[in-house]
Amino acid sequence: MANRPQTILTVPEAECIMQSIQRFPLIDIGSPRWMRQHEYIEKLNMQAALNASVKEEEFVKELLISYNGLPILIHDLLSTELWKHKIFPILCRLQDFKPKATFPFYIVIMHEGTIVNMLHTTFFHKDVCVAAEEVMLDVIEYCHGKLIRLIAGEQLKEPQTPSTSARTCENTPMELELRKQSDEIDFYIAMGTIAIIHCITNHLDSLPLSVSTHLLNTHNIPIILVQLLEQRPWSRILKSGVMEDYIEGSWKTVPPSDCQRVNKIAGQVWLSLINLLLPADLQRKYNFSGYNKRQLLKLRGHFTEVLLDQLPVLSELQRFLTQLALLDPPPPRSYLLLEQVPDIRECIVKENAGKWKAIAKHQVKCFFTLTNEEIQEQAQRLSEIYNLDVLEEFATGKPKCASCGAEGMKRCSRCRTEWYCCRECQVKHWPRHKQACGMITDAQGDPPGNEGNSNTKLH
Repeated sequence: MANRPQTILTVPEAECIMQSIQRFPLIDIGSPRWMRQHEYIEKLNMQAALNASVKEEEFVKELLISYNGLPILIHDLLSTELWKHKIFPILCRLQDFKPKATFPFYIVIMHEGTIVNMLHTTFFHKDVCVAAEEVMLDVIEYCHGKLIRLIAGEQLKEPQTPSTSARTCENTPMELELRKQSDEIDFYIAMGTIAIIHCITNHLDSLPLSVSTHLLNTHNIPIILVQLLEQRPWSRILKSGVMEDYIEGSWKTVPPSDCQRVNKIAGQVWLSLINLLLPADLQRKYNFSGYNKRQLLKLRGHFTEVLLDQLPVLSELQRFLTQLALLDPPPPRSYLLLEQVPDIRECIVKENAGKWKAIAKHQVKCFFTLTNEEIQEQAQRLSEIYNLDVLEEFATGKPKCASCGAEGMKRCSRCRTEWYCCRECQVKHWPRHKQACGMITDAQGDPPGNEGNSNTKLH
């Protein structure tokens, strides 16, 4: 019998955390109190994922409902996104921007992805979506923005090194590395918003009419989903000819025998379209204009025997599109509604308009210029959160080499966080990994025999 997976949080610990989380003003992002809340939310996210993976009682989602934690999470999500777009670019170009380590910035950049992952895990449940009613329009607006940028190509799916055009005299290696990390996380977030949209459309019958109105008409999500199926950003072909799919947060090689298998993310897009287009009440609300109709009919070119064998439910969508091609649906019904509008982002922008540079200067001075002792203290706390033994209980797939992306066979013997396929890749990656390795090792205590090694062995 398999051993019971380790627990990150007990129920009483999770309850105490849920009672303590709060809204932070934008100027406090990166502060010690904010960093502590990030640690709390990361633990909640990991516990929620762990419970879901082993099909145990999902007490994190119950606590989110009981303590009305969803509005706080959404406020935190939108604040962090605004920080990345408004504060981070200014901060990187300040003359006194000379941090000793990048990981405090990486934590802020990663925080947005942590919340998106937690929403994806918990929105699977109808009662969580219903409890998020007051902020659901803000969630939909957020997802819409992420998907629009994905379609526009702002979040690249190809392996990237900073381009020559991006290398200006103002770009430092640290800034380029942070921007690369931010781009990678943004792509991960965009894929997560597809899953969130799928969860929301699964529960439309229990949500207010304003939710379906915003999905169908305000943001025209069906057409965005069509464009995603046309572009397939979750799949790529490398210069070597190898096909990769984005699966569970990382790129994985697709064997030639599986090239026609439906990717999980593609399946979520198809099922979301079914949820939005097939119910009769939603058809009466949607505007099947000439443009929308032409875009939707593009889907007919995707229906193959292989696709329908894997997703038989698509045969209903195929029949609907055949009818749509022959007939013009009646114009949408107009409803006189007093409906809620998303306002969290607007309130944050109004509160901080004209203060972006002042906020950046304050944060560099007070939060991001850390001493070596403060850096080690943060590294120690993070090493306690990201307990490798716990994470590996529910990690999916094989680790990737930090240098070339191939399957990782062994990992760094000092910090035990990075994987490599061979000694040559470790040596190549060492200049980038050295600083983080040292901080993590100092926080954990250097393994015997590795003290002071500049390039440790693979274990």
